[in-house]
Amino acid sequence: MLLEHHLPTQSGWSLDQRDPQVIRSLMSVWQWLYDHYFRVETSGWQHIPPQGQVLLIGSHNGGLAAPDMFMMMHDWFRRFGVDRPAYGLMHPRVWEVAPPLADLAVKAGALVAHPKIAIAALRQGASLLIYPGGAEDAFRPYALRHKIHFAGRKAFIRIALREKVTIVPVISYGAHDTLIVLADLYKQLQQLHEWGMPWLFGIDPVVFPIYLGFPWGLAIGPLPHIPLPVKLYTHVCQPIVFERYGNQAATDRGYVDHCYTLVCRQMQQELDELVDRVQHT
Repeated sequence: MLLEHHLPTQSGWSLDQRDPQVIRSLMSVWQWLYDHYFRVETSGWQHIPPQGQVLLIGSHNGGLAAPDMFMMMHDWFRRFGVDRPAYGLMHPRVWEVAPPLADLAVKAGALVAHPKIAIAALRQGASLLIYPGGAEDAFRPYALRHKIHFAGRKAFIRIALREKVTIVPVISYGAHDTLIVLADLYKQLQQLHEWGMPWLFGIDPVVFPIYLGFPWGLAIGPLPHIPLPVKLYTHVCQPIVFERYGNQAATDRGYVDHCYTLVCRQMQQELDELVDRVQHT
């Protein structure tokens, strides 16, 4: 593929680094977590066709562990097999702070979160999982646990329009209780950084939360943690098909904004219904 040949050669920039055998070796661990630790209940998988590609757009919770994301991946592989081509975009900073973990994730299908490699995957016929809100979404304060939060990022809309691929939203409930984010101090600490105060460990994060979680108790900063064994609920929403596709639609800022609002509104409605259904069960 011409596009892929022009991509960097580092880890996470190649579609060939995905290893189905590694995914198979992880399935038993994920299955135990799925059945016994998080006791996942899921629904809506009939919205994904048995063949072809989709662009899965998710809102995730639970900090760096993001257990709802991994349980969603497990469901995908369990239902469609490890050989159906599928990839997920991962924040580039993971390669900075945890290279061994990043390399393992690459073998499971992780790619650097960049439009070029995302488009390359789609043009090869693969499905793609994107969490546009990134760390801001995963570490959103507990008070916002039932809110879709993409931080205004719209690149996934432009990709969907340009590549003419259907968006299928995925949502979850429960992972926000695997740790309790009290607040995000990033904006306050960013001001100190601008005044010359360096970040801890030489890393400039995109969030700086204060949260309650195991094993730290009270933790400050985006530290790794062990998620609490909270029951998770995941749901695959109805596909979203836009009225227009193609390069012209993807470069129309007003139309991109319209599509972004449509996706956020539909996902928020589905999340509200999921929360209401779980809380009244």
